[in-house]
Amino acid sequence: MSEILVVDDEPGIREVLNQILDDEGYDVRLAENGAQARVALQKKTPALVLLDIWMPDLDGLSLLKEWVSAGPLPMPVIMMSGHGTIQQAVEATRLGAFDFLEKPVDDQRLIDTIFAAIAKDGENRRNAGSRAEAAQRLSRLTHREREIARLIVEGDSSREVAQKLNLSVRTVEGYRSR
Repeated sequence: MSEILVVDDEPGIREVLNQILDDEGYDVRLAENGAQARVALQKKTPALVLLDIWMPDLDGLSLLKEWVSAGPLPMPVIMMSGHGTIQQAVEATRLGAFDFLEKPVDDQRLIDTIFAAIAKDGENRRNAGSRAEAAQRLSRLTHREREIARLIVEGDSSREVAQKLNLSVRTVEGYRSR
C-alpha cells in the first residue's frame, strides 16, 4: 500500500496517526521535526505527507515553502494544526497543500482526505503524462501537418481547410490521417 510520512513534534499524535494509518493498510514513516522530514524525503518520496504547522525547529509552513521552492510538490501534503488560523490554512493551500485539518483529527475525515489526495495526485500524474505524450506527438508533425491540425481543431472541415490552404480535399485527408 502507499507510504505516508507523518511529521509532528508531539509523540502522542505521531503514534495515534501511525496506528490509524497502519490499521488502514498504509506504510507509515514518522518524523518528529523538519530536519527529520527533510532527510526522510531525500531518502524516498512518500505517496503523501501529513505535516504539522507548529513545530519548534522549523514550522510546517516554512517546510512546505522550502519544498515548493524546489519545484512542484512531488506528493500531496495535508497540513494539520491544533492551533491553526484561517490565515495559515489559506497560506498552506495557496502553497499547494491539498487540505488543512484541525487536531484532534477525526479518524474518518483523515482517511477520506488522504484517499482523496492520493487519488487526485494519481489523476494529475496521468493527465501530465497524457499532455507530455500529446506534446511529443505534435512536435513530430511537419509545419503543414501542424497547420492543418490547427484548422481542424478550430472546427474547420477538410473541405474548408482545403479551400483555405489551396489544397485538394484528398491532400488534406492524407495529412489528417498522419
